[in-house]
Amino acid sequence: MQRSAPPLTFSTLVTRLRAAGCVFAEDEAELLLAAAADPNGLAAMVERRAAGLPLEHVLGWAEFCGLRIAVDPGVFVPRRRTEFLVRQAAALAPGRAVVVDLCCGTGALGTALASSLSEVELHASDVEPAAVRCARRNVGGLGTVYEGDLFEPLPRSLRGRVDVLLANVPYVPTEDVELLPAEARVHEPRVALDGGGDGLDVLRRVVAEAADWLAPGGSLLVETSERQAVRAERTVGGGGLAARVVVSEELYATVVIGTRPR
Repeated sequence: MQRSAPPLTFSTLVTRLRAAGCVFAEDEAELLLAAAADPNGLAAMVERRAAGLPLEHVLGWAEFCGLRIAVDPGVFVPRRRTEFLVRQAAALAPGRAVVVDLCCGTGALGTALASSLSEVELHASDVEPAAVRCARRNVGGLGTVYEGDLFEPLPRSLRGRVDVLLANVPYVPTEDVELLPAEARVHEPRVALDGGGDGLDVLRRVVAEAADWLAPGGSLLVETSERQAVRAERTVGGGGLAARVVVSEELYATVVIGTRPR
């Protein structure tokens, strides 16, 4: 019979998390206390977090655009800054929107956007089987999630019909991946982080086909870094789309939007 672990007080928990390098120890302590079913469960969760597992993997969820998004171990964790991309997409979406979420990970972007629209046809895809399983739980009845590389698994009937193309592609240059925090570098799939030599390899592949899938007036939205913004804008513009960059200083977010001419 398993013996119960002694209860961890809030102050003890905060001290343990701080010692493990957690910057927002108080906030994390509150979340862990609320999520744990019993003292043994709390102790196990604290151990995993102190060992470097992302908080979202420990909790099993992340808050994104006001939604609780399931996050399974080994799946890319949606970042708060990406909420800016979703807000930009919502502003561009027509009343009846056909939405595609490429490199969908947990499906957070498509789920959040679909939840904010009155009528939507949502399709999402990812190459990682674990991400696809997680995304299907989050998307649920809002749409369909496919396993495959970028556009490859999508129905051909979507060509020329997509109003909003979300593509949260990896954009970290290969040589910089090893400089990422261990939470990302160790616990998230490299395919969701590594954008190739200059960080734009996957973006180029998306842009090469985007105009064929977008409806006239439809838009591609991608996140990038501030230092890559000019090159990313040129890449998107080179695909026959009218490109522009929008920035949120509050969220430290940079998004490139490319619109297919009507």
